[in-house]
Amino acid sequence: MKFVSSREFRINPGSVWRRLRREKDLVITSNGKPVGVMTFADEDNLEDVLATLRQGRAQAAVAHLRQRAVAEGLDKLSNRTVQSIVRKSRSNGRRRVVGERR
Repeated sequence: MKFVSSREFRINPGSVWRRLRREKDLVITSNGKPVGVMTFADEDNLEDVLATLRQGRAQAAVAHLRQRAVAEGLDKLSNRTVQSIVRKSRSNGRRRVVGERR
């Protein structure tokens, strides 16, 4: 993947747009650190591109939750224990996530 500084984008946006069309994806950096991603989309594929981005974000969120569960030992809970926690939480009218700090 190619990198473009925010300064380059500000000073010469036309060349960045041409590069995006050619490369399809660009990482935008600020002070040498990634701050965003530009991905090519046009009228014909905009909805597909957005759906794919949303799906990727959802998958990343699930992966993060799984990593956190493993780190906190929550992946070892039995189904019975999980159901008990859910029932208690629902009966208290609270929606607190297991392992969540107050």
